[in-house]
Parts: sequence; C-alpha cells; structure tokens
Amino acid sequence: MTSLDQIDRRLLAILQQDATVPIAELAERVGLSQTPCWKRVKRLQDSGVITARVALIDREALDLSLTVFVAVKTGRHDDDWLATFAAGAKALPEVVEFYRMSGDVDYLLKVVVRDIAAYDRFYRRLIATAPLTDVSSSFAMEQIKFTTALPIATG
Repeated sequence: MTSLDQIDRRLLAILQQDATVPIAELAERVGLSQTPCWKRVKRLQDSGVITARVALIDREALDLSLTVFVAVKTGRHDDDWLATFAAGAKALPEVVEFYRMSGDVDYLLKVVVRDIAAYDRFYRRLIATAPLTDVSSSFAMEQIKFTTALPIATG
C-alpha cells in the first residue's frame, strides 16, 4: 500500500473533481513547483492509487435515463458458477457496477438503460448467463446524489 501524505491527498482531492487541471495550476494549489508535483502525480499513477482518468458523461444526453438496481440470488456458490456468472454479467455493457454482497442478496448490479423495453432485453440476456434462483429489479425514481469522488481526508 502506498503511503500518502497531505500533499498527495490534496492532489487526489483536486484531481477527483477535475482531472484536466494543468500541472502548473495543480502545483500552485498544493504549494509545490511543477516538477515535484508532476513526479507525485506520476508516482500516484504508477503505484495504482490513480487508476484512470476518464470523462464523466451525462446519461440523459445519451438517452440512458433509467437506472435499475438488480438483486440476484443463487442457489450455487461454487467457483465455476461464479466465474460463469461474473463473466456473463461483466460482458453486458448496461452493467455499470457489480458487487458480491453479504446478507439476503448474493449479487447486486447497477444497470443503466434507455427505458423499460431496453431493460427487458437486458434482463433476458442476464438470466441466460447462468442459473439464477431469483432476480429482483428496483427502478430508481430519482437520483439524489451522484459522485465518483472518494471522501479523502486532506487535513
């Protein structure tokens, strides 16, 4: 695990909000000159703390307004079944998050689609991936908060 000091944490907090901040501005905001700042960012990337720099896209602009949380239960918990189901679910582009859970639900998927008809087409492909005991879908009525930023303590 990489040891992070307060400057690293401030860099990460800034980059989570806007990964396009020029290195000169980034250096100024954290109190470093450009070269040491660039080296820190490079170290954070090389060590895997920064895993990617991406563009966040407005779902509505792409007509992907329906978010569905899909709870999956299975009677099987062996490695072969999980490998088959995980590969199948990960291959479905509508799945934007996928978790193995504790409690009553075995797996939880966050799915983004255009509408109910698109979800039905997705559902048919999902249930063909592996034998499932129960699939329950909850449709999000309103997104109240969305962020990709992690809560970084900066001092």
